[in-house]
Amino acid sequence: MRAQLKKTGALVLALTIGVTPPVIPVVHAQSVEPASTRPNDLIAKVDVEQHLGDPLPLYAPFTDENGKDVVLGSYFGKKPVVLALVYYECPMLCTLVLNGLVSAAKPLDLQPERDFDVVVVSFDPTETPDLALAKKATYMDAYGRPGTENGWHFLTGKREQIEMLTGALGFRYAYDPKSGEYAHAAAIYVATPEGKISRYLFGVDYSSRDLKLSLVEATGGTIGTLADKLLLLCYHYDPDTGTYTRAALGVMRVAGLVTVAAIVLLILTMRRRERAQGEIR
Repeated sequence: MRAQLKKTGALVLALTIGVTPPVIPVVHAQSVEPASTRPNDLIAKVDVEQHLGDPLPLYAPFTDENGKDVVLGSYFGKKPVVLALVYYECPMLCTLVLNGLVSAAKPLDLQPERDFDVVVVSFDPTETPDLALAKKATYMDAYGRPGTENGWHFLTGKREQIEMLTGALGFRYAYDPKSGEYAHAAAIYVATPEGKISRYLFGVDYSSRDLKLSLVEATGGTIGTLADKLLLLCYHYDPDTGTYTRAALGVMRVAGLVTVAAIVLLILTMRRRERAQGEIR
């Protein structure tokens, strides 16, 4: 996982300041520090450290896109939540993260508000609800499903609350005072209805299958179809890559279940035929 995250951090800097990405040791810290303008220093401060199973700060206050004061826990309780950490005036990478999220969500038969919520949080404490509202409007148009607006939430907050959330998720980023931009990694996060971190999906091109399996798994199978639950037996989550990979044992289990079901169905069919023939005689 470390190698991949280092590459992700290097990609961020390559996109924002146009340098050749070197391999840099990862440095861990919770707070955000102003970064120097040297690319290596920026890369060293960028990381996503997985905290699977840890609770999110549901008590942390934020402001939604309409200027209303909310707490993070407002969006938890009954449904899983997809989280994205971005800043709304990001010139490139945050747009790719949100584009990837929308592209992965579009094909799903699950939909925001009914089956899950999407919570996008700006990690720039200077950004305003007006920016959040404009960003929401852009992505509601891109998602193209009228009536799901109440399932998408774009928040802003103060530095203290932002650092509570970024610290809980293990998301580390750095501010470059020279460019006025942030260096950061790319990922989205899935949390259980109880507010515990369930899955990390890395990069900017998220698989619809991985997103759906993450949501189904986060609820213990209470959403999704029977086929989705069977698919979870065939795939397992790989925390090193943040994706679901085919599990041979799972495939064998599903094949076994299908075989048993076929045998049971055959026996029932044969018995019905025998009974029907007996009645004819």
